[in-house]
Amino acid sequence: MPHTDHWGVVGHEQAVRALQHVLASGSLAHAYLFSGPHGIGKTTLARAFAAALLCAADGARPCGACRACRLVAAGHHPDVHVVESEAPGANLKIEQVRELQHLLGLTPVEGRWRIAILRRFEEATPSAANALLKTLEEPPPYVVLIVLTRDAEQLLPTIVSRCQHLLLRPLPIATVEAALIERWNADGELARLVAHLTGGQVGTALRLLQDRQALQERRLRLDELEQLLTRPLRDRFHYAEKLARDDRAARETLTLWGSWWRDVLLLAAGASRAQLVNVDREATLRRHALRFGVAQSAAMVAALRAASERLKRNAHPRLTLDVVMLDLPRP
Repeated sequence: MPHTDHWGVVGHEQAVRALQHVLASGSLAHAYLFSGPHGIGKTTLARAFAAALLCAADGARPCGACRACRLVAAGHHPDVHVVESEAPGANLKIEQVRELQHLLGLTPVEGRWRIAILRRFEEATPSAANALLKTLEEPPPYVVLIVLTRDAEQLLPTIVSRCQHLLLRPLPIATVEAALIERWNADGELARLVAHLTGGQVGTALRLLQDRQALQERRLRLDELEQLLTRPLRDRFHYAEKLARDDRAARETLTLWGSWWRDVLLLAAGASRAQLVNVDREATLRRHALRFGVAQSAAMVAALRAASERLKRNAHPRLTLDVVMLDLPRP
């Protein structure tokens, strides 16, 4: 499984090597920016870098065994502070940054550094972002800031310019599949499915692997889609009425159906099975690819994408879903 020394990071070898060079050369900056999709491993890499900075070993760091490494891994090191919004999609507030600034003003408790990991910083309010900027401009000499974001373009350019930037990209699906089997003892068939469903995002894959309810809901929603393709409009509108009562379920269902129709489109266009997302439905997908062809499948992909965008803009859920039911090919 791809990892380097005791970093415990799946993939991202280039980023790990860059940070190892920082440690070996003594060219440590006071601020780093890790960007990439949610669930790609940014927090894991940030914690590994923090452990490497605080590690007591004389050789390769992090050693994974010393007190500092164990405390960082457990999330209990007194010199490592993780700051994030209350939940994904919420705001990271100025009060949180000010509290962090107070902590960073204190000398380290055990190690040489005080390290702050700021997760999902694209969720920071403008005032919180500006407050962090002040720390970036004049950091205490013992402080290292690690800012994590989905997209660096969503941050203030002045924040990005003051950080050493590492861009993390999705891993090869085969790498994620192998990691789930070898590191987390996942069943091979399930590991393959989860790796494809999450598109090379190892953190997201691990969470999904452990969330059997989410996998069961996915199976149910895809079964419902296949059943609706054989049902009259009356039944489809009844389904839309029930689905519209739960905004989150409606959005998730449209996204899932979009991935199913994308797979149908790819197969209709002659793509290889390696490009599929819903690999556990390959036989059914191939039958529908023959039935609907490229044009009809492409139209459904576009219709579902448009419906998802309308829901994001707070369109009426029932009306939006009724339109989707009309767009679905008739029996």
